[in-house]
Amino acid sequence: MEEMKGDRKDKGVIGKHVYSNLYDVDLSVAAEEEKLRKIVAEAAELGKMRIWDLRSWSFGGDKGGVSVIALVVESHIAVHTWIEYRYSTVDVYTCGEESDPFKAFEHIVKALKPRFYTFNYADRSNLPRIEKI
Repeated sequence: MEEMKGDRKDKGVIGKHVYSNLYDVDLSVAAEEEKLRKIVAEAAELGKMRIWDLRSWSFGGDKGGVSVIALVVESHIAVHTWIEYRYSTVDVYTCGEESDPFKAFEHIVKALKPRFYTFNYADRSNLPRIEKI
């Protein structure tokens, strides 16, 4: 670890992970692979992430779904839809101070227009963040 220079050693890994379940989503988006690809690409840009690779799959017809996975330099964005159930999951995981998984997540949610959703946040940093009083 001695090869690390400057204050990087002190900050450690800064990981931010937002993951969600979306219910009663808009099928005009959730069932369309190309639309979802575009939305994920836009979300990465809004969240200050750099796309390394973007892959997608559409499977199963009316009872199937769509999956879009963006491998970003900062980690990943994954969206999976289940057309038959009008259901989707969203996973945005980033590392580093500059990226903002919440902005990316908000963009995806607005596009899928769920009737309601749940979301969770996990601090994936290797060092605890202690706020000074």
